[in-house]
Amino acid sequence: MSARILVVEDDEKQARLVRIYLEREGHAVQVAADGRAALERARAGRPDLLVLDVMLPVVDGLDVCRILRAESDVPILLLTARSTEEDLLLGLDLGADDYLTKPYSPRELTARVRALLRRSRKAATGPEVLRVGDLEVDTARFEVRVAGRPVALTAKEFAVLEALAREPGRVFTRPQIVERVFGFDSDVQERTVDAHVMNLRRKLEEDPARPRYLETVYGRGYRLSDG
Repeated sequence: MSARILVVEDDEKQARLVRIYLEREGHAVQVAADGRAALERARAGRPDLLVLDVMLPVVDGLDVCRILRAESDVPILLLTARSTEEDLLLGLDLGADDYLTKPYSPRELTARVRALLRRSRKAATGPEVLRVGDLEVDTARFEVRVAGRPVALTAKEFAVLEALAREPGRVFTRPQIVERVFGFDSDVQERTVDAHVMNLRRKLEEDPARPRYLETVYGRGYRLSDG
């Protein structure tokens, strides 16, 4: 689920850290160091999401949020050192979709970004049927079919398969699957992913020992074959 993301942060070290984590997720990242540059780049580049610091030189982050919200529905994640309820509610009232209070975990930031992108794309496209070869994952009906044959899955099995089916061919590490299925703050063990994949193979594959759909990439993780 790669996206074009504009990071607006005047702290160079913090901006570099956020950029590194988002690029690891496969996103194309631009950085602006003040509010005026943010407005110019957002209007010219039409990003899929903004990560926007509140305390900015030239034009305040809240003003950037208000101006851009009047012009577009781009998802906005606010980064703020202001932790009072009034400050946070003001940001949401001005059109921000979510916020993180400094200091924050980069893993939490990437999880919030993923959630905002999923929400934005679902709103734009409506319910989806993900098709990979003869495998169909119907996210609205909570149904899976292989060559037209219905397959009954548990909620977590479905969530694992959906995460892989959204980016067929991409290799997901076990921690990445844990974050997408169970949440960034989950204490679920990575071997739980292996158990879900094993169960999915039993249900989806003609020969679970020689999987055609759910492939293991040794030393890395799993992928849903798009070949």
